Amino acid sequence: MRVFVTGASGFIGSAVVRELLQHGHEVVGLVRSEEGIKRLEAWGAAALRGSIEELKILHRGASEADAVVHTAFFHKFSHAGPAARLRITLGGSLRKAPARFMAAAVETDKRAIAAFGSALEQGGRTLVIAIPTMTLAPGTIATENDAGDPASVGGGRVASEQALLALADRGIRASLVRLPPIVYGEGDTAGLLPSLIRITRAKGAAAYIGEGGNRWPAVHRLDAARLFRLAAEHGATGAKFHAVSSEGTAFREIAAMIGQQINLPVKSVGREQAGAHFGWLGEFAAADNPVSSSLTRQRLGWQPVEASLEAELARNYYFRS
Repeated sequence: MRVFVTGASGFIGSAVVRELLQHGHEVVGLVRSEEGIKRLEAWGAAALRGSIEELKILHRGASEADAVVHTAFFHKFSHAGPAARLRITLGGSLRKAPARFMAAAVETDKRAIAAFGSALEQGGRTLVIAIPTMTLAPGTIATENDAGDPASVGGGRVASEQALLALADRGIRASLVRLPPIVYGEGDTAGLLPSLIRITRAKGAAAYIGEGGNRWPAVHRLDAARLFRLAAEHGATGAKFHAVSSEGTAFREIAAMIGQQINLPVKSVGREQAGAHFGWLGEFAAADNPVSSSLTRQRLGWQPVEASLEAELARNYYFRS
């Protein structure tokens, strides 16, 4: 297949590109920089320069492909274009800027999904997108049959899920891969795990909230990349897949692993202190997000084979200065 991959130079997207290439697929990656173009070409992929705000470029990339794997999203302010950054900054109260940023990011994502849909509907081609597991209802073990919950901590992203699944009615083999809050592996510098490590260093202690029994699932990025490939090759219309290697690790255990590696104490903080300790991560650090991947394994034959989170943390590359 010829596969168009967005976020192709990112932590997850780059692993997807190489996974597809290793299995004989032709890949065109969307990147934003000359450096990204050189990196893709060195791997044997072609590059299309642009951003997910540029709908004509997205339509072009998708229209020339058999499948699209969409991993790009505005995960930070600098990802947005100048016009979007101005709207976010000048659109009202500074305190509400994070909410405006998320709204802009989701709206951009929905427009991108619509552009892919218009390009792919001829011929029943394939679209796979990335969605966080934190869009699922908290507290109970979520399965692939569950719909996203707008009231969840990641509920803003449910609109993208709904936009994708609506494309199934137009003959597109549309599916999604839900990614856990910790996608780990060498080269991870911007995910939630390195953010927790930076907070731990800054505060002088690794922390969890209350008893720390809330659970976070995790997956190695290479295992996640394999699942994206399998979804592009075999995923059924309207399918939902879970890239999680275990149902979830208690947050206090994650904090203990971090504290042990950098020789800092581990402590509990109350919910009223979560914002002061974790900053923007406070709401996520309190979330209970257990997730099953049983149906994914049955339907696609996917099995995680990479090292566990604990083993990767013990390799110490997350803690190098």
